[in-house]
Amino acid sequence: MTRTRPVVAISGIASGIGLATAHRFRCDGWQIIGLDIIAPSETPADEMIEADLANSAGIACAERQLLGRETAAFVHSAGLMRDDSDHETMTDAGLALWTLHVGAAARLAQTLLPNMPNRRGRVVLLSSRAAQGRAGRGLYAASKAALDGLVRSLAAEHAARGITVNAVAPAATQTPQLNDPARKNAAVRSLPIGRTIRAEEVAATIAFLASADAGAITGQTIYQCGGASIAGAGP
Repeated sequence: MTRTRPVVAISGIASGIGLATAHRFRCDGWQIIGLDIIAPSETPADEMIEADLANSAGIACAERQLLGRETAAFVHSAGLMRDDSDHETMTDAGLALWTLHVGAAARLAQTLLPNMPNRRGRVVLLSSRAAQGRAGRGLYAASKAALDGLVRSLAAEHAARGITVNAVAPAATQTPQLNDPARKNAAVRSLPIGRTIRAEEVAATIAFLASADAGAITGQTIYQCGGASIAGAGP
């Protein structure tokens, strides 16, 4: 990789919001380090790291490959949706959800932050509209809600360096995860805007938060939810 283009590490790059974000950053001139459980056959990434971020060993594998790397941004979009009726999820009290959404985000961010440039480093974590609470999705919602505390804590720790840390919390987004058989008991709610959100729309928000223009925004969770968070706007 050359030093003429900024480098971003993006988790969950194989599909959905992660893939859309990688394409957006590519168009914006970034070099991309992609992370996913299996490297896709076609990817906009310049480099791939294969690691299962839903377990501690996989996170450690990714940490070793990222340690000491100079990146200008980190986007954690790797995610997993399971409702409370999922036997494995309830049996382990949502361990995989917590590890992937919170543990991986925290450990990878802490690995990359020391070498991010002052006044320009950016961290963006993917939360969810469900973090505000959803019936039947308590463990998933809790794992996403925890990102608010993580974002605010990391933002406070690195504000003096001019490094920003934020979260984007979309509602139902048109990704392969919407059709995952494992979420058959977690119906998608219709949004007040009358459609699901496009992954490219979320990617555009992430790209803005990673830009120089967003340098005064830190410690925030941006809800991109098609009106779902408006009081009285619907179920």
